[in-house]
Amino acid sequence: MDIAFATKFLGALFAIMNPFLTLPVFLAVTANRTLAEQRNLATAILLYTTVMCVVISVAGSHIISFFGVTLDAFRVAGGIVLIGIALSMLNGQPITSHERATQEKSANTAAAAGMDDNPGFYPLTFPLIVGPGTITTLIIYGAQVRQSSQYVAFSIVLVAVLASLFIVLYFAASIGKLLSTKMRVIMARVMGIILAAIAVEMVVGGIKAMLPGLAH
Repeated sequence: MDIAFATKFLGALFAIMNPFLTLPVFLAVTANRTLAEQRNLATAILLYTTVMCVVISVAGSHIISFFGVTLDAFRVAGGIVLIGIALSMLNGQPITSHERATQEKSANTAAAAGMDDNPGFYPLTFPLIVGPGTITTLIIYGAQVRQSSQYVAFSIVLVAVLASLFIVLYFAASIGKLLSTKMRVIMARVMGIILAAIAVEMVVGGIKAMLPGLAH
């Protein structure tokens, strides 16, 4: 297994998909549900998230190529998106790209009501968990996989992050009582600085690849 690749991928993916940052939203959405309903929803979220992550990892680079976008340009744009998310985490602000828009939240249509009754896919999986930051991270690191050791590393990291997400959401009621607000804030700040560092590396690497003269 490629340890260096796995470490960078784990840092980026766990920072952006951090289940402990998803936990408060999950608890708020499921406040009026029974423990069994919470756990059924956690299982559904795991299924939706796994399918989306696998599809994005496999087909993501082909999709951006279809639109004529190079991987290096995507690395720069994606890195900038991640920097914005990291700054929001560092400043204690909501990550707006991973939330529903105001008009979506206030929509009073029957369709919206139906989605709120079953929020497993929308908005909990998409865009809260699998939002622009997650999509960017999966595509960029998925496109870097070349050797069998990197395939193993990518798969293990993805499974590990998905497993941690499922465990936290499945036992959300118990973990929510143990995890204080201060601990959540500290974790968000730490994950934010890690994500910012990785995002800067993405942007710099993409710019150097697009403008090789800068590397000299």
